Amino acid sequence: MVDFSVLQSHSRGQVITPDSGDYDDARQVWNGSIQRRPAAILRCAGTADIITGVRFASDHGLTLAVRAGGHNIAGLGTCDDGLVLDLRDLRGVQIDPTSKHARVHPGVTWGLFDDEAQAFGLATTGGIMSTTGVAGFTLGGGMGWLIRRHGAASDNLRSVRLVTADGEFIAVDGESEPELLWALRGGGGNFGVAASLEFDLHDVGPEVIAGPVIYPLDQARDVLAEWSAVAPSLPDDAMSIAVLRTAPPDPPFPEHLWGQPVLSVNMMWLGAADEAASVLAPLRSLGRPAVDAVGPKPYVAVQSSQDRYWEPGAQNYWKADYLTGLDDAAIASLVDAAAHFTSPLSDIKLAALGGVLTGIPEDFSAYGNRDAEILLNINTRWGDADADDRHIGWARELWTALHRLASGVYVNFLGEEGAGRVLQAYGEEKYKRLVELKRRWDPDNFFHVNQNIPPA
Repeated sequence: MVDFSVLQSHSRGQVITPDSGDYDDARQVWNGSIQRRPAAILRCAGTADIITGVRFASDHGLTLAVRAGGHNIAGLGTCDDGLVLDLRDLRGVQIDPTSKHARVHPGVTWGLFDDEAQAFGLATTGGIMSTTGVAGFTLGGGMGWLIRRHGAASDNLRSVRLVTADGEFIAVDGESEPELLWALRGGGGNFGVAASLEFDLHDVGPEVIAGPVIYPLDQARDVLAEWSAVAPSLPDDAMSIAVLRTAPPDPPFPEHLWGQPVLSVNMMWLGAADEAASVLAPLRSLGRPAVDAVGPKPYVAVQSSQDRYWEPGAQNYWKADYLTGLDDAAIASLVDAAAHFTSPLSDIKLAALGGVLTGIPEDFSAYGNRDAEILLNINTRWGDADADDRHIGWARELWTALHRLASGVYVNFLGEEGAGRVLQAYGEEKYKRLVELKRRWDPDNFFHVNQNIPPA
C-alpha cells in the first residue's frame, strides 16, 4: 500500500486520492468514454512537483500518466491504479515579440497561447479547438490552420525543458541534445515530461479571412470531388478543411438546414486581404452554396469557433488516416456515412495538407507522412454511454471503406489501436530511430502511457 501522504509532504501541489471529495472531478478527462481510477493525482504547482512526482512513481513502481490538456482521444492522460501528474495549473506564457519566440508551461491551452501571442500579432500552428492543450498536441506533431504556411506545431518547437525517466531536469535544444529534440518533434510523450516548451512565432492576424461555405448534402458528392482537386493546389497562405456534419441551430447555418446533414467547406487565408477574393474564388465557387460566410474575422475567434460543439464529458470515438486523395468511391462512402449519422454530434473532417509541410526535410523531425494530401478524421460523439456499439460501428465501417487510400496515420488521432498503427504513424526508418532513443532515455519504458514506442 503506497502512502501518498509522503508525496504530499514533498509537494506544493495537492495530492488527490479516492478519499478526497474532489476525486471524481479531478480524474475526468475530455473524452467521457474514458473512465479510469488512478490511485492518486498530483496537481503540480511547479517543475519541482513534476520532478517529485516522477521520482515518487519510479521509486514505488507506480504506473505514471501525464495530463496536460486532457484532450487525448485514447485517454492517455490518465490510468488505473497509478499516479497522474496533472499539469493544468502550470499556465505560464512568455511572449518575446522581438525575437518572435514563446515559452509556455505544459498546462497552457491554445486559447491562452493565442490570446497572449495575438497581442503582438503573432501565432504558431495550433489546434482547431482553443481548449486543446499545447504540450501533447505539439509533441505528437500538431495540425492546425497554419500548417500549410508554417508547418506543424512540432516544426516550430525550438526547445523543451524536460524531466526524464530518472527524474533529471534537462534542457533539450538543437545544440545540447539535437537527437532528442528530433524525437520530441512528433514522438509524443515517450521520452519525458515537458516542463516548458519554446516555439517560433510568425506574423499572423490579428484579423484573417476565414469562414465556411455551406452546402446541403445533395450537393456534397460533386462539391467534394471538386474540393479535393482544388484545395491541395492552393497557395501556401490558404488552408481548407471540409466537414460533413449535422447543421446545428446556430448561425451561419441557415434555419432550413438545422438538424440536416450538410457539407461545410471551411477556409482561411493568411495573405493580403485584397488578394483573398481571387485566391479563394476556386473554393467559394463550388456548387450552389446555401451560405457563404467567408470574410474578415479575428484569428482568435476562428480558433475558438468550434469549442461549443466539443465540450468535455461526451462519449467519443475516432478513426483516422492520412489519405493519398479521394476517388469517386471514397466520396460516395463519405456522403453515405453523413446521410446515416448515428448522432447529430458526430462529424467527418478532411483537411487538405501540402504547402510548406512537404518542403520541410523528412528527417527534420519524428513527425512523418509529410507528403499526405488529406488528413481524414472520423469523429463519432454521443451522450448515451449505453449505445456505444452503434456509433463505433458507424465510424469503423466508414474508416474501413476508405483505408485502402491510406498512406499512414496521425499519431494524435490514434485510439488504442496497437503497435502496428503506431509504426504506421512514423514509418519503419523513423520508428527504428525512435526505438534507439527510447533505449537511451527510457530503457525501462517508464513512460508507457502514450502511443508507445518500446525500447526493444
